[in-house]
Amino acid sequence: MTDMAVPARNKPAEPWRQRVIRSLLYGRNVDRAAKARARVGLVILVFGLVYAVIAGRLVMFAAFPDGRGGHRTVSQDAIATARPDIVDRNGEILATDVKAPSLFGEPRRIIDKDEAVELLTATLPDLETAEVRQRLGTHKGFVWLKREITPSQQKEIHNLGIPGIGFLRENKRVYPSGREVAHLIGLVNIDNQGIAGMEKWLDTNGLADLHRAGFATDRLQKPVQLSVDLRVEHALRDELLKAKEHFHAKAASGLVSNVKTGEIVAMVSLPDFDPNNPKEAHDPDRINRLTTGVYEMGSTFKAFTLAMALDTGKYDLNSMWDARAPLRYGRFKIHDDEPKGRFLNMKEVFTFSSNIGAARIALAQGVEAHKAFLRKMGQLDRLRTELPESAAPILPRKWGELNTVTIAFGHGIAVAPLQAVMGIDALVNGGYLIPPTFLKRSEADAMKLAKRVIKPETSVKMRYLLRLNAEIGTARKANVKGYYVGGKTGTAEKVINGRYAKKKVLTAFTAIFPADAPKYQLLVMLDEPQALKETFGFITSGWNAVPTGGKVIARIAPLLGIEPRFDLPPSDRLILAASKVTQ
Repeated sequence: MTDMAVPARNKPAEPWRQRVIRSLLYGRNVDRAAKARARVGLVILVFGLVYAVIAGRLVMFAAFPDGRGGHRTVSQDAIATARPDIVDRNGEILATDVKAPSLFGEPRRIIDKDEAVELLTATLPDLETAEVRQRLGTHKGFVWLKREITPSQQKEIHNLGIPGIGFLRENKRVYPSGREVAHLIGLVNIDNQGIAGMEKWLDTNGLADLHRAGFATDRLQKPVQLSVDLRVEHALRDELLKAKEHFHAKAASGLVSNVKTGEIVAMVSLPDFDPNNPKEAHDPDRINRLTTGVYEMGSTFKAFTLAMALDTGKYDLNSMWDARAPLRYGRFKIHDDEPKGRFLNMKEVFTFSSNIGAARIALAQGVEAHKAFLRKMGQLDRLRTELPESAAPILPRKWGELNTVTIAFGHGIAVAPLQAVMGIDALVNGGYLIPPTFLKRSEADAMKLAKRVIKPETSVKMRYLLRLNAEIGTARKANVKGYYVGGKTGTAEKVINGRYAKKKVLTAFTAIFPADAPKYQLLVMLDEPQALKETFGFITSGWNAVPTGGKVIARIAPLLGIEPRFDLPPSDRLILAASKVTQ
């Protein structure tokens, strides 16, 4: 007994560190077998939870097949393509996003690529077999196969059950109004990025930066409200389409502007395109002629010539100008279409649209004064607006007296029609040059940007001349009863092979209404209208652009809230006398 107890007394003592660890792990007086069973149960529970999560994910992928691979791209593509709605001044939607499925592939997960190519091209015949084979033959984790497929196509492909083929719902831009505001709205590319018009303006004014920062989501973006009125746009486009067809013109275009705010209420350029079908936009004949085209505006420019002289205070409406004979300048001869063979006063120069009279008025001011006035009126520099598409005016390389003579009646200088509209607005709104805008703007905000360019009394005289021209001059066919229209015609011969062609003209008509207190200006342009029996063989503006303008005004004036007034006195009593401006 003694011998057997000795080894027990000689057993080494347990190190204190092990005792501490054993105490922390098992505690004291704990059944180790029970503790082991608890640990095994805990491990089983953890593994059960892990497999439950995996099973849940598999169910989700089965229920939403387009979710596969979505995490690879959705954070980039869906946010990068979200765009705000664009609405007109009354809240009508002009552009919006809808969700459309797109087809993608994950080449590394595809088992039989040949079979996949054969099945996909059979379901989508417009897919290029070689291109699909090349994309699926890479070792990439994600490739696009076709953007914006239809729901029925998505269902057919899903039913094929091809591993590594999936769908991603993207934002697709749609334009409910179609062609109505095509040149104003512009369009987007396949990645929903703006490439023209106001769509491009959105991207260049912060939207693209928001995309990159991850802040531009569908829920956070507010609609962008434009100045355009879809009702007025429709009426203008409808009448221009009719005029283009009736007069067999190559093109037709028109603008409606608010003379007090600079807002563009309507803008149409024909032929136009459907932004829902972007291929049409690439046709060079479908450009926006009002901002990217520059033209000699013809006799509408005489309004600037007369305003220049009147604003000096040296001349009044009764000042006389020699129009007895053509004006010879070197080897050139300036003549009138309907020569009167006598002296004409300022009013007659305007209403008879005398080239000779306008040339003499401009020469009396001098070349430098003429240039300075047109520059002040915004006609010599490129006009910048929200629309990215704009063109610089074409000016004489060396501006001498002969240039001043021809520019006085609208030849020898080519400007964008929109900048001519801006200048005419200033002539009639009290003398303020206001930059045009395609965004909604108040009169108070407009006046913060306005710059006085002519005297208030000069503006009154220009309203009078424009109204007088509708009463007795070349704009009589646009004198719509009740709306007190004023206007100026312009017919410019086009330059063909370096020479003016008498039978190919650009006709223009600019109108204001009501002339005694103008609110809106309308510009109508027809490119190469043809002579008709009803026009007695004439192709000048008074026979085509002017009656077209009258029809437009009759339709849009009520939409713009202008109430008709009848039995109004003539312009000398309603405009000059009421404003206490002497002739």
